[in-house]
Amino acid sequence: MAKGLVIVESPAKSHTIGKILGDDYEVMASLGHLVDLPIGKVGIDFENNFEPTYVVIKDRKKILLQLKKAAKDKEAIYLAADPDREGEAISWHISKQIGVGKKIYRVRFYEITKEAVLDAFKNADEINMNLVNSQQARRILDRIVGYKLSPLLWKKVGRGLSAGRVQSVAVKIVVDREKEIQAFKAQEYWDIEAELSKKGAKQEESFIAKLDKKDLKKVEIKNKKEADDLVEILKKQTYVVKDIKETKKHRKPPAPFTTSKLQQEAFNKLRYPVHRTMKIAQELYEGVELGKGNPIGLITYMRTDSTKVASVAQQDAKKYIIDKFGKEYAPKIFNVYKVKKNAQEAHEAIRPALPLHEPEGVRNFLSEDQFKLYKLIWDRFLASQMKEASLLVVTVDIKAGAYTFRASGTTVLFDGFLKIYIEEDEENGKKVLPKFSIDEVLDLLKLDPSQHFTKPPPRFSDASLVKVLEEEGIGRPSTYAPIIYTIISRHYVVREKGYLRPTDLGMIVTELLVKHFSDIMDPKFTAKMEEELDDIEERKQDKLKVLNDFYGPFSKALEKAADNMRDVKHEIVETNEVCELCGKKMVIKWSRRGRFLSCSGYPECKGAKSISTGIKCPVPNCGGELVERRSKRGIFYGCTKYPKCTHITNKLPEQESNNSETNNSVPGSNNV
Repeated sequence: MAKGLVIVESPAKSHTIGKILGDDYEVMASLGHLVDLPIGKVGIDFENNFEPTYVVIKDRKKILLQLKKAAKDKEAIYLAADPDREGEAISWHISKQIGVGKKIYRVRFYEITKEAVLDAFKNADEINMNLVNSQQARRILDRIVGYKLSPLLWKKVGRGLSAGRVQSVAVKIVVDREKEIQAFKAQEYWDIEAELSKKGAKQEESFIAKLDKKDLKKVEIKNKKEADDLVEILKKQTYVVKDIKETKKHRKPPAPFTTSKLQQEAFNKLRYPVHRTMKIAQELYEGVELGKGNPIGLITYMRTDSTKVASVAQQDAKKYIIDKFGKEYAPKIFNVYKVKKNAQEAHEAIRPALPLHEPEGVRNFLSEDQFKLYKLIWDRFLASQMKEASLLVVTVDIKAGAYTFRASGTTVLFDGFLKIYIEEDEENGKKVLPKFSIDEVLDLLKLDPSQHFTKPPPRFSDASLVKVLEEEGIGRPSTYAPIIYTIISRHYVVREKGYLRPTDLGMIVTELLVKHFSDIMDPKFTAKMEEELDDIEERKQDKLKVLNDFYGPFSKALEKAADNMRDVKHEIVETNEVCELCGKKMVIKWSRRGRFLSCSGYPECKGAKSISTGIKCPVPNCGGELVERRSKRGIFYGCTKYPKCTHITNKLPEQESNNSETNNSVPGSNNV
């Protein structure tokens, strides 16, 4: 009979660890938290030091009974939830529910391999209450903001809306970028490139130089006429090499992955949204069957902000690099990377678990998604342990009368880490220039003027939003994916063509929150709060002081907002649209999905419809217009004549899509 009960979060993790530990332990899964703050009420005693009231989660009651039953005849309980503050809180709650009178041990491991798990059980210790207090303070703060602000939004905008301490700031970042885009005015400019070659060379040996200066001043070409005039002048010039600069550069390898960097690179290289990346990473961490019935974790713990690597992993990587590529690719001293402030010291970077398993060697046991992500992690880790690359950058200035053209090329002298990990810009390749001598005269093959327009900053992708959240200190490794998932599921942001666009609802809610809760909506304030919550973990801050310092000003702002916040919900914005059910005029109203047209005769008449984009349905003789609709799969556009016209499309016609980017107009109304 098993002597110890081991509790983890997931069945997959339970299966892998059970195989490692054998019959002396019974391994069970809690499926995450067993208890939480109650649904439907705040669950915090504000008069008693913010004491939380925890209740058993409804669909965890059966699991809790099973855990209690299993614990009865066990000598000890081993709590092996994930090695972070959330895992610590799960372990603490479980100990309170089933651990009375039992020996309780906290077990932490960062990779699910036989050696790592057995070593963790040998070194089992106590629950870290500093981590628990930090998690509890976060949970209480999030509950205060969510349960106090959300009802205000229901009253002022529409039912079902939510606000959050971190999610609302993330929406604001997306909204602010959209405002930049809307305010941007494109300016025309032109470039002129010269296709040149050495005297007598073949055309395929030509190279491109770009017009750079006239005398010592940067050339600015504003329109086609200026470009054409310049081309006529440049056609008559002699092209002479006047300066050659050769610069040797060393390119350092990238650090191994943190959570945010993995999410960014998986989006950029594999086009995986962040939640998909984390789901796949969790599968790789918790264990994969490698054909012998013994599952093994293939990567280390995937929620980390550390770039540290265990020395044994560095040694294994060095041996692999020497065997595979030669000793010249392994640095004499292990590469060490800067660890960001407040990174959790016990954590490592995300790397392949030991012993190392080559991606191709395990490919048959992985799904395509698992293989691609594992290979990305493998390549990045090995690259981080390799020598830097050496490059020769050649810059050539070519005189054409008073004008100077510039060409540049790059030669790889030693590829180093680039042998295994090539960044996207290197994938395109860089032109290698021919050898030149000073005063050498070149042949002009062609002059190519090209028109351009300055571009606004791009909308955020999953990757670029995570990058900004990390740089601003908003959120933590475990929260980046949930933040993006939440702001999309709440209809504040939509994902279009891989980029994040705020909805009308996201714009108006952000406007109201910024006006009345400027501190909460300030990224710097949110980052400061995150630091204070981290400091609780390090015993540099007191949990009660952090909560009091936040709640006092927040409760006062809440009282003022209840009286002074704009009542969008009850504003009547008339339009010229006519209700098809009763013939009365329609008005613009808000719901948790955004603006819509409602019959002015409501509630007697329930007539309602979506607001038109103003773009005509492309079906011949239809006469309808496209409206934005939503399904479980996301946004699509349908015809106002539905069901007579069943035309749908996932995107608006490119030439007309600007009409609908954020503020759709309604005939006869002022935009809200």
